[in-house]
Amino acid sequence: MTDPSEILAFDQSRLDKVRALREKGTEIYPPTFERKNTIAEIRTKFSEITHEKSEESVTTAGRIYLVRNHGKTIFADLGDESGKIQLYIRKADLGDEAFDFFNQFIERGDFVGVTGHVFRTKLGEITIWVDTITLISKAVCSLPEKFHGLTDVEKRYRQRYVDLIANEEVRQNFRNRSKIISGIRKFLADRGFLEFETPILQPVYGGANARPFTTFHHCLGQKLFLRIAPELYLKRLVVGGFERVFEIARNFRNEDIDTHHNPEFTMVEIYWAYHDVYDMMGLTEDFLATLAQDVHGKTSFTFEETEISFAKPLRKLTMEDAVKEYASVEIFKHTPEELRAIAVKNNLKEAEKPQTQREFLVYFFENMVEEKLIQPTFIYDFPVENSPLAKRHRTKEGFTERFELFIYGMEIANGFSELNDPLDQKERFEAQDRKRQLGDLEAQMIDYDYINALGYGMPPTGGVGIGIDRLVMLLTGNNSIKEVILFPSMKSIQAEDGSTAEKDTKPGN
Repeated sequence: MTDPSEILAFDQSRLDKVRALREKGTEIYPPTFERKNTIAEIRTKFSEITHEKSEESVTTAGRIYLVRNHGKTIFADLGDESGKIQLYIRKADLGDEAFDFFNQFIERGDFVGVTGHVFRTKLGEITIWVDTITLISKAVCSLPEKFHGLTDVEKRYRQRYVDLIANEEVRQNFRNRSKIISGIRKFLADRGFLEFETPILQPVYGGANARPFTTFHHCLGQKLFLRIAPELYLKRLVVGGFERVFEIARNFRNEDIDTHHNPEFTMVEIYWAYHDVYDMMGLTEDFLATLAQDVHGKTSFTFEETEISFAKPLRKLTMEDAVKEYASVEIFKHTPEELRAIAVKNNLKEAEKPQTQREFLVYFFENMVEEKLIQPTFIYDFPVENSPLAKRHRTKEGFTERFELFIYGMEIANGFSELNDPLDQKERFEAQDRKRQLGDLEAQMIDYDYINALGYGMPPTGGVGIGIDRLVMLLTGNNSIKEVILFPSMKSIQAEDGSTAEKDTKPGN
């Protein structure tokens, strides 16, 4: 059995230096350091500096990224969150003891505080001419090789902290993610929406068709579920009188892991009283155009060498028309038996499952259409059988007022005119529960309290849920969801009993 302590990447030579420093009584992890200037502030303030040292001194701190030793002078690269700057360290300025201390004990990865004056080198590099330098945190793990950074994909995901240290483009991805989420909040707040927090541990899961994670609360003596969506709680708030609500929610679904799925993911769900599915399409269009403008300065961007445009209006197709256009199948001109034969002819899997024309409509859409929807496209008018929370269509029997938005073959948003008829909702839940009893692990439970809430009356309401992780993937040009989730789900290499478990065999997913 492998010793789980082997997960630790401590470098023995660095541990030896820590021990030596402690024996000397040197404080190597001081509680604070008074940093007066960030690196970005220094670079901005002294952007016009000449080869002469500045009269004004600066005091900054950060991580040492590179050390170039030239005998009695040392050049080093210092970095903080705002950027990097070169250090010029001379033995003549520091004195023998301090200079020798740097040579012996300070290396790549360590945090230091420096005071000095700014000048520009002959090569034009803004540089701090160091007067004093202080070790403020000793790294006992070595950084990745300086020229190639951290390139092992599995290690990048497992040890994101090292990935962030080594790869500036990764840090920029997550700066953009933070900017996008801030933009979402601003977009909605500017339109009068209020942000709320709803339970993550729920006695009844609902709001989507998905397999939940299950746990047990010992004090209450009952089974609980990690939420798969915040929908039913947010709509309870609409019943209670809040007319514009949203939540940026962490959701959990006990399903596959791949380039587009992670068991723990982030969505924004939005509900707007006195509006319908068409209003929510319009809101989603405005939402996407605004975020693209925030990130890229325009409503178009490149994803996998394809120009994607969020310019309004986005394309809209009924599911029936989409299947006709992309799969060349006119669903309602064929019997179910004929449709099954078409599926077999096209080598589609599980062709025996759908039984009705509407079930075949969804089947052909999922198997022959989704992946072809590259430019943003709203697909609307979904069958009632797979839309248990959407209002029945006002004119099309057997359909609901529901849409999904697809971009580059991925579902990005799901919205509808919300079902607010408590009797109809009860029947839909009961139909879902029958599927669940027959073994459908993704079917929804009956939430009687939610039905009861609808019994008190909910106004006509439109709602939409938008997947933030996939949206960030698109806007940052990444083709895997693991590139935009800081700590994606992976098989643990340390089991509960302390042993080392099998590693994830698909690090690229």
